Amino acid sequence: MYQSIRLLARRGLPRRGLTRPGLASAAAALALACAGTAWAAQDTGAWPTRPITWVVGWPPGGSADSVTRVLAKHLGERLGQSVVVENRPGASGAIGLNRAATAEPDGYTVALVPGPVITNTRMPEIGKELTAVTELARGPMVLVGTTARDMPKDVKSLFAAVKAMPDRYDYTSSGNGTSQHLTGELIKQQAGLQMTHIPYKGGSQAALDIISGQVPLGVLGITSILPHVQAGKMRAYAVTTAKRSASLPDTPTLAESVLPGFDASQWFVMAVPKGVPADRVQRLNATLGEILKLPDVKAAFAAVGVDPSSASPEDTARFVIEDQARWRDLAVKRALPLN
Repeated sequence: MYQSIRLLARRGLPRRGLTRPGLASAAAALALACAGTAWAAQDTGAWPTRPITWVVGWPPGGSADSVTRVLAKHLGERLGQSVVVENRPGASGAIGLNRAATAEPDGYTVALVPGPVITNTRMPEIGKELTAVTELARGPMVLVGTTARDMPKDVKSLFAAVKAMPDRYDYTSSGNGTSQHLTGELIKQQAGLQMTHIPYKGGSQAALDIISGQVPLGVLGITSILPHVQAGKMRAYAVTTAKRSASLPDTPTLAESVLPGFDASQWFVMAVPKGVPADRVQRLNATLGEILKLPDVKAAFAAVGVDPSSASPEDTARFVIEDQARWRDLAVKRALPLN
């Protein structure tokens, strides 16, 4: 943690017998002390005094990037410093999280942590290398199907068809170990279905192959599928959260239609490197809590299919750790292939 450098003792200079080398040494020591005092004053003063970098481990244009850019604009305005979004995609977000976790713990580097994501690649975690600031948003995933094939018209009929002819119904997601893949496997487990998972490197590519009919089904985020559903190129069978999505109000939940109690969401959290001063974490938390209540933020989030959600740093950390553990247990029990 950043700590102020303090001058612990004053050293007086002898009045007599001071040699020229001794005088030089004393001057150097005094200069160093003054520099340290100036640094300490700067560190304990107003924050922030320069731009903040917000690292996103995913490409521009997706849900993670969209959520970040909406919030970064407002955060910069309220803190009086620009907040620069830095995309560092790759390795299921690990590249971006490593970039953030190894930054100076001064509050000038923050990270977007999306989840749940379970991989074989070791990456920085909240509660270890990262400190949670606040939850930002939660949203459903959607079980969708192609309209390029003759497909069942509703989710009950779909599940009956999959049980009768499992070889006909592969499903896709945005990649192994992502929230969409994990949710697809939970659906299979609870519904007693047999479907082969076809991983893609991103939801947009997966959506295109569903539209063409190359893959009949998918579990994807709303951002990737909403315009295609609205255009009639996909059928939205069900959303995965306990309540319906405002973006797809006519689409039932899995819980109300075929799987009572089913609830799975993707979420977005802000984190900082471990060691950032608590007052800076709290200021970020409080400021973002205010921003998440703004009508234009709610509208922008609705466009990408997520709802604003905030929590204390402690509650955010507890939720992330518990949710990751829940999905890791599923991945292990089902021996899922992970990146």
